[in-house]
Amino acid sequence: MANFSAKQVKELRDRTGLGMMECKKALAAAEGDVDKAIEELRKASGMKAAKKAGRTAAEGIVVVKVADDNSCAVAVEVNSETDFAARDANFTTFANTVLEKAFAEKQTDVAALMAGELTDVRDALVQKIGENISVRRVLIVEGETVSAYVHGTGTLAAIVALNGGDAELAKDIAMHVTAVNPQVVSKDDMPADVVAKEKEIILAQPDMASKPAEIAEKMVVGRINKFLAENSLVEQPFVKNPDVKVGQLVKDAGASVASFIRIEVGEGIEVEHKDFAAEVAEQLKG
Repeated sequence: MANFSAKQVKELRDRTGLGMMECKKALAAAEGDVDKAIEELRKASGMKAAKKAGRTAAEGIVVVKVADDNSCAVAVEVNSETDFAARDANFTTFANTVLEKAFAEKQTDVAALMAGELTDVRDALVQKIGENISVRRVLIVEGETVSAYVHGTGTLAAIVALNGGDAELAKDIAMHVTAVNPQVVSKDDMPADVVAKEKEIILAQPDMASKPAEIAEKMVVGRINKFLAENSLVEQPFVKNPDVKVGQLVKDAGASVASFIRIEVGEGIEVEHKDFAAEVAEQLKG
């Protein structure tokens, strides 16, 4: 009697692309252990890590390194399928290994960064953890005074570059960026299409319909200005002292904000959600 199921055969076929008989033979030798079967197949044929790309990797961590002279900082986002895997020490070690190479080479091209040894390290980790793992992006910020803040969970970070000021101020502003999420440095930086879209939304609001044109225009201007102030870093009340705006804070320090980035794990990734009954039905159909 076989010590593996048809479902295990299908999983091994999906993950390796091998034929049914080869998968059955590998599972029999591995006593039904899919991961062990893959490991042995890799040993025998030099096969790369088994496919898991069909499963969305939208969890993970952001790791950041700031240069000793605060002239630049590098951030790397590495994704996994679950936050449980992202807390694994091996996953964190891998993320930091990627970060060190990106920092040393000042490399933002993920494909170029992962070529060679890092791909093998990633493949081994995929097998060990049992999830799809991917390096999603590498970001570099350079400037006169650069510092960063990483939220305690490791899923959110920001890097800020100042003209003037010091590293502590830049780190404080980075912490503010993670908490408040501004879109631009100043209102003049807001893209015209974003402003136009916001104006369109405001004009479509119910309380605008009955207003005379000149009143409606004043209301639009007021609401646009409010939108710009709420989404521009220098116009926002500083999170650690709301009585002072960020722009005033940096001005008092003889500095100005040159640029910033905010990195949140999984942002922009579409995750497919299925209910359990539908998932079981789909598997049975398969």
